[in-house]
Amino acid sequence: MSYGIWLSYNNQQEGFQIPINPSSIEISDGGKGTTYDVAGLGEINVIKDIKLTEYSFKSIFPAQEYPFIATNLLLKPEGYIDYITKWMKTKKPIRFIFTGDSFDINEAVSIEDFNWKEEAGGGGDIEYSIKLKKYIFHSPKKVVVVPSTSDNNDVTVKKEPPVRKDDREAPKTYTMIAGDTLWSVAKKILGDGGRWKELQRLNNITDSEVKRLSIGKVLKLPEVN
Repeated sequence: MSYGIWLSYNNQQEGFQIPINPSSIEISDGGKGTTYDVAGLGEINVIKDIKLTEYSFKSIFPAQEYPFIATNLLLKPEGYIDYITKWMKTKKPIRFIFTGDSFDINEAVSIEDFNWKEEAGGGGDIEYSIKLKKYIFHSPKKVVVVPSTSDNNDVTVKKEPPVRKDDREAPKTYTMIAGDTLWSVAKKILGDGGRWKELQRLNNITDSEVKRLSIGKVLKLPEVN
């Protein structure tokens, strides 16, 4: 099985594979238990909810081709930095995917910390470290007060199920990846593979070009009403 890490944003409309796999990934996942001293009882331990899992790793963004690069689409070092810093400014979660021999991870996460530096004599390579934390989608619960029909004037409080907040933005473009076709993009992004002709017209793609679209080609998407 291949070993790799991918980071993406806005339902995978933007993203990249980490170019050089880190030597290790640190995973922090523990309880938030607190110990108290209680008169007459001695020490007691209150078990609280489990902390949100944190993932951290470090590697380099290379400025040159190395034989151990993991991705087929290598960006310039500043390209990776621009993506990560832009995502942090949105204050929205990103997607963290890890595939390995013993386990896989596919989580929505927040970027908690990102540090980078260029070492003298490194040929332009950027050393970096990043810390991610599992993100739980949430939204407020709506409460409805229902007057009672009995004589004691009691009221009933009904809690409506929360509506999951959609943190995604309506995409304006889509960058093609390996295995993509106009039909699959229309199915994945527009919800209807039959709209591939709409993508063809919008992007001025000729019939002869439809079957040989290149990886990395940026497609304009129709506006969502």
